[in-house]
Amino acid sequence: MTELLQQLINGLSLGAIYALIALGYTMIYGVLRFINFAHSEVFMVGAFVGCYIGRLAGSVTWWSGFGALGAAMLVCGILGFIIEKIAYRPLRGAPVLNVLITAIGVSLFLQYGGQLVFGATPRTFPELFPVRHFRLGGLDVSSNQVIVMIVTVVLLVALQLIVKHTRLGTAMRAVALNPQAAQLVGINTGTVFSFTFVIGSALAGAGGVLYAMNYPSIDPLMGVMPGLKAFVAAILGGIGSIPGAALGGLLLGSAETLVSGSQFSTYKDAIAFGILILILLLRPSGLLGRPGVEKV
Repeated sequence: MTELLQQLINGLSLGAIYALIALGYTMIYGVLRFINFAHSEVFMVGAFVGCYIGRLAGSVTWWSGFGALGAAMLVCGILGFIIEKIAYRPLRGAPVLNVLITAIGVSLFLQYGGQLVFGATPRTFPELFPVRHFRLGGLDVSSNQVIVMIVTVVLLVALQLIVKHTRLGTAMRAVALNPQAAQLVGINTGTVFSFTFVIGSALAGAGGVLYAMNYPSIDPLMGVMPGLKAFVAAILGGIGSIPGAALGGLLLGSAETLVSGSQFSTYKDAIAFGILILILLLRPSGLLGRPGVEKV
């Protein structure tokens, strides 16, 4: 029983990171109606920014840790704005296939650009926060796991407040519902698209730092597998749904950790894609998504 609870805690910590990345996928899909395959590389850039800021800070304190996290979110937000401005905005109104191919191109550009800038050799991620271990009965909970879950909850609540209670959030929901009608009533869709990319990319940057804190080896290709799993989490929860992305991330992280703690641990990466196949066969709209027909 203790082992099961320990794996669940580990799974919730991992799932919280998947949820942060999945939120970017689901926001961009919900508003712009395409999958940004470069999202996982933004996640990678966030981890490297956290790494450099952490080393520059020298001492390991709470302030330096949150400073590195904030810097990664800021840089990734700016990167998301640039990607939308240069790569996707010129394709507005183009067939979806063109946008998807562009997204794959941006992803490859960032992967190989990252190897050029950061080097291809994996690096050790520094400690950003003072690390403590808490014993709860027979359970071991690290302070990094607690930080991951607290930061995820805070960012989720902040995102919900932005989407539900701000003018830009209202505009995002209007554009997601009907972009043409939103434009006719005076909503600047360009601003909404840029804002969506900035927020989604900032969340990916936070996810990159939190992931690297718990799995402290980073390289320019590190975003591929977590990005794919977060995409599966978004599909599982219902892509386009913010609560669905959070739920999908937590379920996927828990399932993966439970499998990795069993005799089937070699299949821990396969569980995500098994879930993807099952959800597409049984409920293509996801657990919290609304059924509908999409032309891709």
